[in-house]
Amino acid sequence: MSQQTKVLFQSQLEEWELAKINYEALAGVESKEFSFGEFIVKVQFNPARIQSSAAKVDTQSIQERKCFLCSNNLPAVQKGIPFGENYQVLVNPFPIFPKHYTIPTYEHTDQLILDRYSDMLDLAKELDECTIFYNGPKCGASAPDHAHFQAGSKGFLPLESDMKTITKDLIYKTNGLNVYAINSYLRNSFLLEAENKEDVVIFFKQLYSLMELKGDDKEPMMNIVTWYESDKWYSWVLPREIHRPACFYAEGDDNILISPASVDLGGVFITPLEKDFRKITAVDISHILKEVCISDDKMQSIINDIKKL
Repeated sequence: MSQQTKVLFQSQLEEWELAKINYEALAGVESKEFSFGEFIVKVQFNPARIQSSAAKVDTQSIQERKCFLCSNNLPAVQKGIPFGENYQVLVNPFPIFPKHYTIPTYEHTDQLILDRYSDMLDLAKELDECTIFYNGPKCGASAPDHAHFQAGSKGFLPLESDMKTITKDLIYKTNGLNVYAINSYLRNSFLLEAENKEDVVIFFKQLYSLMELKGDDKEPMMNIVTWYESDKWYSWVLPREIHRPACFYAEGDDNILISPASVDLGGVFITPLEKDFRKITAVDISHILKEVCISDDKMQSIINDIKKL
């Protein structure tokens, strides 16, 4: 599968001018980084991502636009390859990663993870040169009405190496699964480390049931980043408190157009506007992360419940 995606990637860059231009532009993307002791957070100035960062995801806006992940609405030049019976792998023409794919279902159906988490693990194993990520319908998905994952070049997100070195607490264990709580990362979250796929799928469903379901939402707010390495799955689950931080809606100098999704939370903040790239500070990043992630009290409550399992 990895070889097939490489062939797809090369052919799309040869045939699709928009994709070619945007991937070439990545070479000139500016970035900087901030240190937070045990970890860093990078900031990338990427103007092509404005469509995603500023996407209108309210119900009316979704209903009024054609779904850009449905096969019938794809540009004629955009080609895909099948993954299993239900998904296709597409080259993302607005990249963050050196290789960036979108993996939508053929069927137009809501972006929900519970019954698709197993598919995410399969993708991570098949596309083992990529990290797979899921943005919930109110957690950065610019197509909350169409189920999809994304995949990007492994090693790009600081998260992957951070998980090897960051302070974490083992809170649950079976023969094929270790579950860690991470609460010294500005992002209260969980790392699921698994040799056995069935074990981690069962635990994920239990974790899902312990997370808060808000209002009329169809699932708890969350982002997930998963990769497969040395015969193990690593799945980072981050419960969310809110969709967008106050600075997204602020006016004047207080405005920063940041709509955090898996990539931002994985340690690469995407700023599509140069003004924000220039002015953002470590304090801003800390405030944004604390604002969109769950509180220490809510995190501890979930941990307490896990320990009762």
